[in-house]
Amino acid sequence: MISDKRYWFLLFLIVLVFVAGMFVTLFENDSAQFAVMAMRMLQENDFVNLFKGPEEYLDKPHMHYWLAALSFKIFGLYDWAYRIPAILATLLGAYSCFGLGKLLYHRDIGRLSALIFLTAQTIVLGNIDVRTDAVLTGFTIFAIWQLAAYINKKSLGHLLLGALGAGIAFSTKGQIALLVIGLPIACHLAYTRRWKSLFSWKILLALMIFGLAIAPMLYAYYLQFDLHPEKIIRGRGDRSGIFFIFWEQSFERLSGQGVGKNSSDYFFFFHTFLWVFLPWTVIGLTAYWSRVKTFFRLRFSYNPKYEFLTLGGITLIFILISFAQFKLPHYLNIIIPLFSVLTASYLYSLYQYTKKRAIKVILGVQYFILSLVFIASVLICYFAFKFQSPVGHVLLGILFLIIIYFCLKREAYHLRIITLSVYSSLLLNAVLNTHFYPSLLEYQAGSSMAKVVARNNIPVDNICKLSRQHTWALDFYNKRPVMISSISQIKYKKDIWVYVSDSELDQLRNFGFDWDKQYTVDQFRTTRLSLKFLDPTTRKKVLNKMHLVHIY
Repeated sequence: MISDKRYWFLLFLIVLVFVAGMFVTLFENDSAQFAVMAMRMLQENDFVNLFKGPEEYLDKPHMHYWLAALSFKIFGLYDWAYRIPAILATLLGAYSCFGLGKLLYHRDIGRLSALIFLTAQTIVLGNIDVRTDAVLTGFTIFAIWQLAAYINKKSLGHLLLGALGAGIAFSTKGQIALLVIGLPIACHLAYTRRWKSLFSWKILLALMIFGLAIAPMLYAYYLQFDLHPEKIIRGRGDRSGIFFIFWEQSFERLSGQGVGKNSSDYFFFFHTFLWVFLPWTVIGLTAYWSRVKTFFRLRFSYNPKYEFLTLGGITLIFILISFAQFKLPHYLNIIIPLFSVLTASYLYSLYQYTKKRAIKVILGVQYFILSLVFIASVLICYFAFKFQSPVGHVLLGILFLIIIYFCLKREAYHLRIITLSVYSSLLLNAVLNTHFYPSLLEYQAGSSMAKVVARNNIPVDNICKLSRQHTWALDFYNKRPVMISSISQIKYKKDIWVYVSDSELDQLRNFGFDWDKQYTVDQFRTTRLSLKFLDPTTRKKVLNKMHLVHIY
């Protein structure tokens, strides 16, 4: 379907884009927050207790933070070191997509599944703005692949690896991992009528492996919370960490209790999917609808030419997460591997059965998406954040010429669809990772002020702030959390640096404080972009300021 030479060349370019993103400044809130939590583990040599700033943290289990802390231990406290576990988990996810596609169909579909997975927009973004989802996604699809292989082949090795993957995924984000793994596997069992696979002594061994995999996380929860019923967590005492992770966590997410509500829109993920699976969105939706029609035509009777694991898993997971009262776009990352396999199988069917009309329409759609990416790239580089170096113009020009060459090259339609779709992702994310994000994060006050601190040799242990508002980026890049203080506490102190907003600076002035040095940086919530911010002529209107003043 696609030559080895082209396939490996495209994978090489994808990895280059991922590597370029490794060195981008950490985003607030979650990426920088989680990095600081892992940093605290390492600095205090405490890998049991999870803290979000000064507060004990119950919401998510430990695995993501352990992996980040291990990376810090090996490589040092760098933003690129924080991203290494996520990238490795994503590569595992891509290999698992290949394995699952090969298992359910054949090798060509497996190879295309991995390519689609690695170029889906939310997966690329998930390795820049790193949260728990990259590790969760990588190990859930690994577990699904291994457990499906056990069902098909009855191999003990596959079952035990699946149990291990499920344990690591559960230790990363809790119950959602078991649902993401369990629902597709249940669909596979139901469609293939292989329920007997569950009635084997091998399952007991798998449960033991799963138990061993989650035991460190459960023990850490037990030490931090179960042994201390006096702790008040989110307004409640007598909190059991073990009971929370096995029972309360997902119900809190579904109801919005504890974590709060941010969306009761049951169609939130439907319109969010339109961008998270770019540039494959239209093909993915077409593949889904085509497979739905096929199964209704077959009345869901078993046909070895088809599989229900991906379609059933996507449908059930989508419905489940749509009922949650707390929703974020990256929650869809967990179904991207399944969508990748489904989409690859559909593309291959168009190629295999020579459906010229459908494939021409899809090629036209992919040309349209590529043209939108061209326009977005030009606007980013020549309007929102203009190139400051001639090197940028040259590199962008080279990318444009390569893509134009493949646009004009006469070759099979399926090759053009795959190649141009991958290049759409490469172009967009190369521009984002090397130009847009670095320019955008100049307006993130915490990381910008950390550069000021380093440049002026300001002692980080002399910096404090007047509010409990989190300063994750400043904390991480200073390699030390900013002390929380108050006006009354600093009133009689000398030689201290205070990190304040405009209103807090006015408070200092009103209380009679004087300072001999002041550094000021721009502040914007970089994860909540607006047209006014992206427009250079109106950007100043939406910027705030943060200040670092020296009280002598």
